[in-house]
Amino acid sequence: MERPRIRHVALNVQDRDKEAEYYKRVFGMEEKSRGPNGTIYLSDGHVGVALISRSELPWGINHFGFQVESINEIEEKAETTAVANSAAAVGESMIYDSEGYRVDISVEGWPI
Repeated sequence: MERPRIRHVALNVQDRDKEAEYYKRVFGMEEKSRGPNGTIYLSDGHVGVALISRSELPWGINHFGFQVESINEIEEKAETTAVANSAAAVGESMIYDSEGYRVDISVEGWPI
């Protein structure tokens, strides 16, 4: 049996449209669909991100990560400077999206 892989992360956000535009612009994610309750489904071709908005639940998640080819390119697109994550198991940095959620970025990736 193949090892299960992460395929979906849900973010509880205050402005789904703004967040969707951020992830499409910065990480090149594709909008796959919109649910009847307004959930926006994005994908990078391997992992899906659902942007929900439920005020009765805590906003956001702790963090998640993207493996990238260039930290500098992401910094430029995100109009920010990445912060080194010195506690990481492998070389990685982190940025914060338009609502302040932490997003890890790494060229090396993470152990699998």
